[in-house]
Amino acid sequence: MRLNRAGVVAGVIYAGLGIAWALLAGVPRPFAAWFVIVAVAGAFVPGEANQVSLARAYLAAPALYYAARGEFAALALTVALAGLTDLVDGTVARRFESATNFGGGLDPVVDGLFAAALAFGLAAGGVFPVWLAAVVAARYFLPAIAGGVLLAMGRRPELRHTLTGQVSTVLNLVLLGGVALLRGLNQDPGNLVVGAEIVLPIVTVATFVHLGYAAWRRPATRPGTA
Repeated sequence: MRLNRAGVVAGVIYAGLGIAWALLAGVPRPFAAWFVIVAVAGAFVPGEANQVSLARAYLAAPALYYAARGEFAALALTVALAGLTDLVDGTVARRFESATNFGGGLDPVVDGLFAAALAFGLAAGGVFPVWLAAVVAARYFLPAIAGGVLLAMGRRPELRHTLTGQVSTVLNLVLLGGVALLRGLNQDPGNLVVGAEIVLPIVTVATFVHLGYAAWRRPATRPGTA
């Protein structure tokens, strides 16, 4: 993998916007540094669609900041922007390039960064259990680690969405967003948190089982599609 024009241009734009936000909002320096880190990594990521997907990685910093501080109006805008990029990246991929195995692997990683930042931010704000935030993070990063191990072993896993994975992603965002919304409306999100404590571990385990079964049934030897 090498530097590419789309990655460099997008990284400069994203990092510039992110650092401007950090300076104007007066956030701690590590948040500004995050934009630079993602921009450097993103400079090696090919494709316009993948750069749209990377927006969710950049937005993880504002999500964490606003959730931890209880600034729910700004958090709602951040979540809306993240959701918009999730809708747009597939359209861009179909319009300008074919879907790739790399894009299929990148999508859940950036989803995981954003969801984990949102979950841990809400936990820091005292409205979401830390252990459940860890479950949300594990939902995305354990499969990513497993895929990395397979690649290190010389295998080419087929990266594709599964029904359980899509359901768990939707439930993660709906429940996290619901907790944030209720808290923003000065309502008690306790019942929703209890529901999340039951539902999210179940769908996370179901996702792991489904992914494991799919890998066992189809030990991919060729690139798949996103």
